[in-house]
Amino acid sequence: MKILAVDTATDSCSVAITEDDALRAEMTAIPGQTHSRHLMQFIASVLDASALKLPDLDGFAVSIGPGSFTGVRIGISTIKGLAFSLDKPVVGISSLAALAWQCGWSLGLTCAMIDARKQQVYCGRYRFENDELKKEGGEHVLTPEAAVGDIDAPCLFVGTGAQMYQEKIGAILGERARFPLAGWHTLRASSVAFLSRSRFDSRQTDDIALLVPNYIRKSDAERNRASGI
Repeated sequence: MKILAVDTATDSCSVAITEDDALRAEMTAIPGQTHSRHLMQFIASVLDASALKLPDLDGFAVSIGPGSFTGVRIGISTIKGLAFSLDKPVVGISSLAALAWQCGWSLGLTCAMIDARKQQVYCGRYRFENDELKKEGGEHVLTPEAAVGDIDAPCLFVGTGAQMYQEKIGAILGERARFPLAGWHTLRASSVAFLSRSRFDSRQTDDIALLVPNYIRKSDAERNRASGI
């Protein structure tokens, strides 16, 4: 099965094509500009590198957040447009789960963290069981201290939030806090693709019309409207 996956949930923009259990092409960059300026170019590049055209694909996968409000919207709207026009199935994947999936080589608990600004992180805890990623609890937006305060066993922290608050997390947890090398903190679209595979295989795809971002936290505009500002 050929899957084109996109991640635009953080500062990085990533596009990948996988075929069954193999990666055919991937492009990941931190362009420092809105992802809308680069995403279609990245898609064209990985298609060209794979010697494929859009109709050759069997499905699409996209990270649905949490993360940058604007970035997540760009990725989802692009994939929804492609999937609808080509009548292909689509699967939405948590950006936190995709980060944890990248650390499948780690035993024990993994805590994925994405910088949420305002001195907070989006966070979720995961564990691999029989080569399958299992979520422990929900996904939250918390201060770094609240996100790690109840961890009483060794835990691997991954993502932009973990990278940003590594010193603080280490001070709280001591030797229980573990961190991968720097390159692992960047979310890759291939992780989104591989994580989506089981849902494609079991036909648990998303309704294109109902696929929406999972922001967890309301935007400033939504909070202002709710308070009458």
